[in-house]
Amino acid sequence: MIINTIKKIKENYFCSKDTKTLINNFAYLSLLQISGYIFPIITYPYLAKIIGLSGFGSIAFASSIIIYCMTITDWGFMFTATRDVAQNRNNLEKISHIFSTVTCARFFLMFISFLLLLTLIFFIPVFRESSIIILITFLLIPGHILFPEWLFQGLERMKYITILNFLSKFLFTLLTFIFINDASDYILQPLFISLGYIVSGIIALYYITVKWKIKFKIATIKEIINTIKSNFDVFINNFFPNLYNSFSVLILGFLGGNISNGIYSAADKVIAIFNQFILIFSRTFFPFLSRKIEKHSIFVKYNLTIGALTSIAIFFFSPLIIKLLYSNEFNEAIPVLRIISFSIFFMALSNTYGTNYLIIQRKEKTLRKITMRTSVFGFFLAITLIYYFGYFGAAISITTTRAILASNIAYNAIRHKRLAKRTTNPKLL
Repeated sequence: MIINTIKKIKENYFCSKDTKTLINNFAYLSLLQISGYIFPIITYPYLAKIIGLSGFGSIAFASSIIIYCMTITDWGFMFTATRDVAQNRNNLEKISHIFSTVTCARFFLMFISFLLLLTLIFFIPVFRESSIIILITFLLIPGHILFPEWLFQGLERMKYITILNFLSKFLFTLLTFIFINDASDYILQPLFISLGYIVSGIIALYYITVKWKIKFKIATIKEIINTIKSNFDVFINNFFPNLYNSFSVLILGFLGGNISNGIYSAADKVIAIFNQFILIFSRTFFPFLSRKIEKHSIFVKYNLTIGALTSIAIFFFSPLIIKLLYSNEFNEAIPVLRIISFSIFFMALSNTYGTNYLIIQRKEKTLRKITMRTSVFGFFLAITLIYYFGYFGAAISITTTRAILASNIAYNAIRHKRLAKRTTNPKLL
């Protein structure tokens, strides 16, 4: 009897197609995460020694500008297109249409953002002084477009994301050690990252169009405009957090210079590395939850537990992490890292109930309103705290804003869940 029960559990759970897919995707994304730790551990100490705080600050300043262009170009497709592909993954014609319209829309938006960037460089002196590194960093955008992670994610073929990302990081690391030998070579860092994505993107397009027979057709202007319009709410949700995220780096650059930016950026890069670990679950579960939202409670337990443990670990091991990744001149980044370590949990909370629930449930407008209100608050909080406390103020404002944002998203998502249960189960009314 016990043996039969075990067999039944194995057949119904462990051997189900969905479970196998989740396990395989998680395994590949875990490998991707490991490479995400290994390559920075290899390159950060070297870059810190060669280009120093000033170089790090210049790169951070350019990146904080380009992130706005990146957000415009992405336009929320990372979530909506992934969701749509996941829900139509057995319909090759529909997938080809989604791939074509989204890719054309992204190139169109890239062109618009490039024109805006040139305008800013022409009229703003600080931007004009850093124009070379800003324009080189902009090359990240065509690289990201050519490498459509959203398509691989929607098709739940994480193996290819892992392999191609590994190739991109390996190429960047190799070029870094060969060509960056002087402080003035800091300008090559964003160029090498871009080249890594472009090479990976070309390989990705080969698999998409040749191996998987997904056809690309240039979309009409009407199709592009309709695609952009339909994703507006998600775009706003992605764009507005830049009012306190990337904007904090910009303000810090204006008020404190490259040194302050370098200290904050050193801590923020660590958070970005560890945040990728949280995103493993998001990227693994998102296409699955797009088909089976009733499994969301399982995702909640795992993702929030990982987020909490990661925040605690970073807080206590901040001195060791900074010492391992950077030189002694970056020691002031330790208390900054401790402050923003808490934001890992809040980002996990936002991700759990925002991206992986409200967007899947097509509640983009609800998410947009929450994000807009909180981001405007974070914008003014960042200006005030950075003016008085510099990079400490940036860390405090970002962590505080992320906490408020996550709490509001979770509250609204949980309320929606309860209302949905009452609607489907009259006994709860």
